[in-house]
Amino acid sequence: MNFSGVFPILPTTFDEEGRLDLGSFARLIRFMADLGTDGVTILGVLGESNRLLDSEREQLIRTAVKTAAGRTRVIVGASHAGTQATIGLCRIAQELGADAVMVAPSPEPVPNETRVFDYFQRVAQAVDIPLVAQDHPASTQVHMSLPLILRLVREIPQIACIKEEAPPTPARIASLIEGMTNRRVPILTGLGALYGFFDLENGSSGFNTGFAFPEALMRIASEAKAGKLDEAYRLYARFLPLIVFEQQPGVAVRKELFRRRGLLRSNHVRHPGAGISAPVANQLGKLIERVLPGVDISQPIQV
Repeated sequence: MNFSGVFPILPTTFDEEGRLDLGSFARLIRFMADLGTDGVTILGVLGESNRLLDSEREQLIRTAVKTAAGRTRVIVGASHAGTQATIGLCRIAQELGADAVMVAPSPEPVPNETRVFDYFQRVAQAVDIPLVAQDHPASTQVHMSLPLILRLVREIPQIACIKEEAPPTPARIASLIEGMTNRRVPILTGLGALYGFFDLENGSSGFNTGFAFPEALMRIASEAKAGKLDEAYRLYARFLPLIVFEQQPGVAVRKELFRRRGLLRSNHVRHPGAGISAPVANQLGKLIERVLPGVDISQPIQV
């Protein structure tokens, strides 16, 4: 599996009563496949994975794999506080046809990088599909050093990609690339593409994040890959206000954007998560009109 390009993180879709809305979820997958994204990622942190039942996870994975039908790759978030539980989630994803799993470490009372390495190694030995190692201390409370990440790449062949979300991401990406002397794997940008251009400038292979306009990310990544950094920067600057606005805590803004794009029937966020307030929704509408004046965002946008 090639981990270069754009792999949008998808929200988990619910109806107004908080039940799974698999119809909207399938519509999201088809939209991404039609755009030509290199893959999609489900059940990530912003997919409200910690608010799902195991049976619901299985329904979502089945729907994603069936709907993608090989037109786009499916990466499944499978992190858990327990190593054995993470292995179990990874095996379920593999058995249901996922192309890869994304795994992040969990905090321990006494930080121990040897234990973090052992966690990834045990998970890798238990499955046959590629692993994306996620470095996102904002959600995991685990700060992985650069030497630890380089050791993961060097000693665990199953790890096929690093998702780097520990600021300052541009500097860390540059250091990781410099340090991968024996074996190099792609590094993908997260954090809602907040530092996207600077990450690409320093060697990121693309995006694995949840921005509601993946068309923009695809074009930015394509221009950067072609060496057209000035054009990549122009596009990044154009969409930066939306990127920043979407980065507010929680998933409410992103869900509302996808609803306005006609992909979700409801922007419902499962309790205890909060939905979008009327003032924020009003401000979002004004911002969309400023960034994309007169554009029908329910259709793929021309970037």
